[in-house]
Amino acid sequence: MFMDVQTGGSVAPTKWGWRYLAWAGVPLAIGLALARYAGPGVPSAAAARAEKAVGSDWAHHLSSPLGLFLLQLLVLLLVAKGAGALLKRFGQPAVIGEMAAGLMMGPLVLGGLLPHLHGLLFPAASLGPLGMLSQLGVLMFLLVAGAELDLGALRGRRRFAFTVSHAGIAVPFVLGVGLAVWLYPAHGPQGVGFTAFALFVGISMSITAFPVLLRILADRGITQTPLGQTSIACAALGDATAWCLLALIVAAAQATGWLSASLNLVCVVLFIALMLGAVKPWFARQQIAEGQEGRWLLGILLLSLASALVTEVLGIHALFGAFAAGVAVSSNAQLRHLLMARVEPFAVTLLLPLFFAMTGLRMRADALQASDFLLCVVVIAVATAGKLLGTWSAARSSGMASREAWRLGALMNTRGLMELIVLNLGYELGLLGDRLFAVLVIMALVTTAMTGPLLNLIERRRA
Repeated sequence: MFMDVQTGGSVAPTKWGWRYLAWAGVPLAIGLALARYAGPGVPSAAAARAEKAVGSDWAHHLSSPLGLFLLQLLVLLLVAKGAGALLKRFGQPAVIGEMAAGLMMGPLVLGGLLPHLHGLLFPAASLGPLGMLSQLGVLMFLLVAGAELDLGALRGRRRFAFTVSHAGIAVPFVLGVGLAVWLYPAHGPQGVGFTAFALFVGISMSITAFPVLLRILADRGITQTPLGQTSIACAALGDATAWCLLALIVAAAQATGWLSASLNLVCVVLFIALMLGAVKPWFARQQIAEGQEGRWLLGILLLSLASALVTEVLGIHALFGAFAAGVAVSSNAQLRHLLMARVEPFAVTLLLPLFFAMTGLRMRADALQASDFLLCVVVIAVATAGKLLGTWSAARSSGMASREAWRLGALMNTRGLMELIVLNLGYELGLLGDRLFAVLVIMALVTTAMTGPLLNLIERRRA
């Protein structure tokens, strides 16, 4: 029943339908008929051409900037989520499938197998908006990743986590610098000094993907076990240290001389001190009143953007500012959970697959040759050995049983998304060439995918 406006009574649906048809439907039909038939006739040949042009109009609209962007977004999300669901059925985190799907959409795979389709979907001129949106996704993800670094997990494990996490950085870093001595003559980009190249290769071997590690622990049901809590503490402290070192390395690499490098390093240290010494304690003291979550969320997002802008201006990339803002927020459990509930699903579900795709699109079709297979094996072996041996030796010397120390080393070998972010940063700064970038991306994918099988192997052999 519908209400009559004047009388306030109800009107039967049938009666209302006839009224609507009389006063709206009939005049509209008359207007359309007049527009179609009242004018001069159109020759039949022209009418046929007009009908035929409908298909070309659709193609034109599909190739417009907005139409093509929506098509790219649809294809990338479908492929990424499909690959993630498939890999999850084989015991891998969904992010592995999404990473692999992004790489496969680039020139190296899709461009090699179906070059015409790749050219239609991803013309070079159309990648600007996709790239900016993917960068926004990374900023939002790093904001949440910083907030997830709850250093309160170090309580009772501070000395152990400090020793093991830093050994898990130092050993692969040294091996990476040694590897750079061999790589530099053939893979050092023109105009990049050995020191900057070697430092970046070293730090790229030292990253642990803290967010991916959390998901692996949850999938295996060991988050609350002693091993799970220890690995979380080590990964949290190691991630914070590695990102601070990376910020210093990038600041030094971006400088044009010793004076500029010194100024950049001082600015980085002051920025970190401000975020950790002033902003983080301020957040820790705040109480979030009911109904004020939206305002706080907006404030955190604005802080993240402002912090990202500051670090971009300082020459150490916007990524560090977003991560630092997240670390500052991590001191408040309410805000940390708010970010994880509101921002993480959007960033991870919608925007990160675009980042994986942009990583794949950056890999040139001729970036890898059959002769690079040995190089891939060597890089993967060095990266894995550094993490395993560094973590195992420090854990054993601190009193952990050998089996648990090996399992901890396998967990610390998870690189995942954080490694891809670091590698993309190095590529943007010109510290990595096309071939080495492709090799290190494959290393990130393989070392992350091998975490589960490696844990299974250790558990079977030590059972």
